[in-house]
Amino acid sequence: MDHRTVYSTLEAVCVETIAALTRLESLRCSDATARLLVTMTHIQEHGRAVEGLVTGFAAVYHHFDFDPQTPGNGYRTLVKVVHSCILHIIQKGRYIATNCGGVFFRVEHNAGEMQTYCVALCQLRALLYLAQRLLGENQHGQLYSQDRELSKRFVKEYTSMHKACFYGRCLGFQFSPSLRPFLQTVVISMVSFGDNYKKHQTRLGRAALSFFTSGKYVVDPELRGAEFERITQNLDMHFWKTFWNITETELISSLASITSNIVQVNLMLTVPGEPLVLPLSSDPNLSVTVSPPLAHWGPGPVHMRLISHSLRQGQDSAELLVFSGPETPLRSLTVGPRLQRACLSPWLLVHFHGGGFVAQTSKSHESYLKSWSRDLNVPILSVDYSLAPEAPFPRALEECFYAYCWALKNCNLLGSTAERVCLAGDSAGGNLCITVSMKAMSHGVRAPDGIMAAYPATLLTTDASPSRLLTLIDPVLPLSVLYKCITAYTGADSGSVQQVQQLDTLSALGQDTALLLRDITQGASSWLQSLLQEKPAAQASTSRATNGLRDPTPHSEDVQEGPREFPEGFEPLRSGCLAEIRTPCTPVMNNPFVSPLLAPDSLLKGLPPVHLVASALDALLDDSVMFAKKLRSIGQPVTLTVIEDLPHGFLSLSQLSKETQEASNLCVGRIREVFVSPPL
Repeated sequence: MDHRTVYSTLEAVCVETIAALTRLESLRCSDATARLLVTMTHIQEHGRAVEGLVTGFAAVYHHFDFDPQTPGNGYRTLVKVVHSCILHIIQKGRYIATNCGGVFFRVEHNAGEMQTYCVALCQLRALLYLAQRLLGENQHGQLYSQDRELSKRFVKEYTSMHKACFYGRCLGFQFSPSLRPFLQTVVISMVSFGDNYKKHQTRLGRAALSFFTSGKYVVDPELRGAEFERITQNLDMHFWKTFWNITETELISSLASITSNIVQVNLMLTVPGEPLVLPLSSDPNLSVTVSPPLAHWGPGPVHMRLISHSLRQGQDSAELLVFSGPETPLRSLTVGPRLQRACLSPWLLVHFHGGGFVAQTSKSHESYLKSWSRDLNVPILSVDYSLAPEAPFPRALEECFYAYCWALKNCNLLGSTAERVCLAGDSAGGNLCITVSMKAMSHGVRAPDGIMAAYPATLLTTDASPSRLLTLIDPVLPLSVLYKCITAYTGADSGSVQQVQQLDTLSALGQDTALLLRDITQGASSWLQSLLQEKPAAQASTSRATNGLRDPTPHSEDVQEGPREFPEGFEPLRSGCLAEIRTPCTPVMNNPFVSPLLAPDSLLKGLPPVHLVASALDALLDDSVMFAKKLRSIGQPVTLTVIEDLPHGFLSLSQLSKETQEASNLCVGRIREVFVSPPL
């Protein structure tokens, strides 16, 4: 829908709804009707102001696209999100105008929902003003701010602005409708888990207890939003690692494996850290020695997972199985005397998983990797690199580079001749795909034949960009969490560096399972208490949240002191949950092997074809757009695909909806291009 049509429709709906509510108020006046009437007036005001802002962006945002065939950048996304919010308001407003006089019309419910969207529109209006400031101060076509003071002011605005409305009633309004129930489940699980995070229980026990305490967050979306805002701004990195790693428990991963594809090889490998000798790419008669990972605590093993839809030659060899270890279950390798081994594949896919450099493993991602192995008919080696903050940069990069070199040298054991090798990864893994390739070129080792990086992090700094403004509303990647990941990986919190035992993901699962019945009993008791005893507290919290939504334009005494980022007469709603977000500040952030967007041309020249698959609604969208532009400017082969309506991390959601499956299939198509396209 054309943006002019959107705002003319909004204006007409506001006029119609205000007229209908005015008639209703004259017949049966109530506090809820009066609030709804005031809310519609505020929406009308915000809509008129936002229209002018959007018109300004629409006139110029095409200058920031990668090319005319790939419309996508943070300015476009902000406009898209605003329109999504307005379309919800239009739909709800039409319903109210038509039904407000009916006997079964629930005035209180509709007033609460419309208030929430009104506040969301108010906060989005504030983001448009901040983006307008970026647009005015950045160079032509530049998405990231070069002004560090401006970026600091944006962080200050983020910490003070109200965000809870985006995690309550209107949670995920900007995403595909098929994903909203899942996002609601994730947010409810997270705030429930946060309730029990500090209690002395097993982690599986905390998950069980969280199940029983989640009821109040289901029935009270305002309470859920306020608690999610508190958690994202105040809980430490250990909480996020623990929560994200719940998917690593055998109980949950077993449930996930029910719906995933069956593969004949799913083998964990532990490769000792020993020097490797590989031929030089420029002259195969000469060789180069690749050292094992050394950063922080010296040589150590590298852990990997081999996934193959078909059992191929070498994959059940004694030479490979010596790396599997005694803990590998027999079902990881399907072997039988009559099972025919397929021949070596000419292709090999090396995968680096996402998780913000701080969480998850190949196990978290094996569901879509199994599908990829089937669809591409290729063996996949997924690397379980050491995680921050215990293992900050450059440990993960060293381990991934070493694993890549080991795969080249031992490809026949992995079921491949490695005639064509592709690197693939998402988010943090996408960053590692790029930096491993840069490291291979700098060492004179054969570079991969191509890269598929899904929503990669290419700039691990605190620079502001229009897409990073989305962290105010994003349930997957809030700014405070993004900064925690950057701080952890860059080693800004250097006191936490220590040698880690691989896979700190509920390793004591047997004990946890034995105690599960006890925890469920305790959880059931707490759940009953939450319904019987905590009801007044929940109601009080809901009342406070609702009172905060009554006036979307707060009074001047609520506004923080300092330079104004907004025009006179407007202020966004401020948060009642203030927190001082620790802004990462270390020279390592500017290291080209941390932030490849900052790499000099000499380090990027010679990279293989890079296929970037980004999401329009991802806070890291501008990372992909600017990196694609940079590669194109120096003549490097690059493609950029921008997918609509999906959040950051959509590959891990590939089995949840048709849209996420199609996005995963697109990534498979890009990988296939690497394998079948002729060499450069």
